[in-house]
Amino acid sequence: MAGTAARRAKGAAAYRCSECGWQTAKWVGRCGECQAWATVAEVGAVTARTVAVTTPERPALPIGEVDVTHAVARPTGVAEFDRVLGGGLVPGAVVLVAGEPGIGKSTLLLDVAGRAARSGEHGERRVLYVSGEESAAQVRARAERIEAMARGLYLASETDLATVLGQVEQVRPELLVVDSVQTVSSAEVEGSAGNVGQVREVAASLIQVAKARGIAVLLVGHVTKDGSIAGPRVLEHLVDVVVQFEGDRHSRLRLVRAVKNRYGPTDEVGCFDLSDVGVVGLADPSGLFLSGRTAAVAGTCVTVTLEGRRPLVTEVQALVTASTLATPRRATSGLDTARVNMVLAVLDKRARAPIGSSDAYLSTVGGVRLTEPAADLAITLALAGAITDRPLPTGTVAFGEVGLAGEVRPVTGAHRRLAEAARLGFTRAVVPSGVLGGGPVPEGLAVLEVATVAEAVGRALHEAPTG
Repeated sequence: MAGTAARRAKGAAAYRCSECGWQTAKWVGRCGECQAWATVAEVGAVTARTVAVTTPERPALPIGEVDVTHAVARPTGVAEFDRVLGGGLVPGAVVLVAGEPGIGKSTLLLDVAGRAARSGEHGERRVLYVSGEESAAQVRARAERIEAMARGLYLASETDLATVLGQVEQVRPELLVVDSVQTVSSAEVEGSAGNVGQVREVAASLIQVAKARGIAVLLVGHVTKDGSIAGPRVLEHLVDVVVQFEGDRHSRLRLVRAVKNRYGPTDEVGCFDLSDVGVVGLADPSGLFLSGRTAAVAGTCVTVTLEGRRPLVTEVQALVTASTLATPRRATSGLDTARVNMVLAVLDKRARAPIGSSDAYLSTVGGVRLTEPAADLAITLALAGAITDRPLPTGTVAFGEVGLAGEVRPVTGAHRRLAEAARLGFTRAVVPSGVLGGGPVPEGLAVLEVATVAEAVGRALHEAPTG
């Protein structure tokens, strides 16, 4: 206490935010840097402590003698989820699954729990599903609807941490699902369930049990209004895998991507279809993002994006019409508004497109969201077709990044994109110059290489395919 008083007398910082490290001389309820509530605490006096030497129960081993079988991933039975995790769930791994309310997190994890309970060596594995938001009867009703019933699946509706740990002690599961970490609280920590201290204590206790017993743990996490994971950032640092569940509430498509993964890549994406029978994996989702028309329509262009290492064929639609307002409208759905405005400015300046006094509406098909710069060229050609009322030839795809100088820049994975387009029957591709690097072109696909936006618009809309 004397050290704390001395720091206060000198005007030194006596309080620190546990989230971002911001310091202040007096206590405040909200951090002035990261704006988090109830994270500012007094910095205690630093004292030197000596710990007695303890003989370890498990001595250190030469690295060549370490058993690696304990780190082998076990498939969950949901192929798209396994793709994101890196092959499956590793015993002792703790996975945080985050997403907006009602997006399908509980349904997906109940399906995973049911499949995991039926995939044991002797026909079943013990899986414990703890629900802090619904009763056991509600969970069972959903399990019957999505066909997740299994003898090895145990249900418990608990919100007390000590009781949850007691359930784990009795059931001794190989997989534990907690829905959600914000609803479970500990009587040893002050505050209501969901606050910073409670979430940290609950997560730390579950992680300790997972590592000690070799139990794979799936934690459901809520998100805030801006889409970030609720609770302290230390929660994301403590767990082994952070998975984000994304999708438009009005669309059936759901995307699962790994934000952090200690056991696999973070560039994989799983695609799911939210239907009446649950969340169904989509091994080939490209057909969802195409309109299915047979006749060419002005203002549309198909592009190939890479979600992780998976190519997805997506259609971009544009509508340009005369504006009745002093300031023309610019509306987008599924596209980055800033990039669309940039492409409109480049078309106006570099290609002399009469866009300044017109309303522009752009959208993607199927509710998918495009953020990759490779979609710039498809947006450009869709807008150009809408302005001139001239459709692109049937079977055309385009990808490439557009720069402010009007140049079309190469993008990565060109051969993978072209192979996916050829597989789906497209016959013409507009790509940046030099992107192929002299490599082979898929059979039946004619390629137009362009260097500028003006060249891309002129050749794509007017030049007949060759080669």
